Amino acid sequence: MTDRMDRSVHLGEPAWEPEPVAGCDVCGALDRQRSGAYAIGDRSRATDCNVEIRRHPHADMAGKR
Repeated sequence: MTDRMDRSVHLGEPAWEPEPVAGCDVCGALDRQRSGAYAIGDRSRATDCNVEIRRHPHADMAGKR
């Protein structure tokens, strides 16, 4: 029986970084927070911002998600 610690870890490609929607104040704020997080090396916070940008609803995107 193989111990879990003996198995290799296989990571996929990094998730694409979403573009904030032009003119959206929420996306703009998240983009600034993401940039600040990258600047201090906080990749976890930057990833959280990416998730929020992807999930943020926009009226012109209805039905396209």
